Amino acid sequence: MNEPNLEEINGVGDKNGLSRRRFLTGLACSSAMTLLTPKSAQAAFSGFNSHKTLSLEHHHTGDTLKLTYFEKGRYVYDALEEVNYFLRDYHNDAVHSVDPALLDQLYDVKLLLGLNKPFHIVSGYRSPETNASLRRHSRGVARNSLHMQGKAVDIRIEGVSPRTIRDAALALQVGGVGFYPNSNFVHLDTGDIRTWRG
Repeated sequence: MNEPNLEEINGVGDKNGLSRRRFLTGLACSSAMTLLTPKSAQAAFSGFNSHKTLSLEHHHTGDTLKLTYFEKGRYVYDALEEVNYFLRDYHNDAVHSVDPALLDQLYDVKLLLGLNKPFHIVSGYRSPETNASLRRHSRGVARNSLHMQGKAVDIRIEGVSPRTIRDAALALQVGGVGFYPNSNFVHLDTGDIRTWRG
């Protein structure tokens, strides 16, 4: 199967290969530079690397995954398939395609924080059945959660406060950012730009 290219997933880039998303990410990164240490600023400037690697650990399954999901201007199809399985609904093993923009969001947070630690995944994809079950037990679960579309993830990073993760995610000015300090995680999604505290 052919690998999807940048234009297919993120929209058409211009003649210089700069997509709207990459431009906006660069703009957000440059705006956030005043908040960063020299080490993390250097990392953020490398956001236009020809490859992007993430390290993930699943809080519930114990699975670990380190992979390059973007290389030479293209998303790596096999890596995306691995991520789809890794972020499966751990309640029933249902697998769903994950929005590659969500991986970019994680990668950009990693760069802004200047860290090389894994993201601890609290929740990735949720099947409609799992989401309905969680809604029966918690008011904080949205009826039309983007988790059900593979467009949301709840994360922690060992040794990093949820507030710090939230601040980095907000600096990107992309998608939704939910702050759950009592549950020690941050929600990221590729929906409309918005923020809330749970």
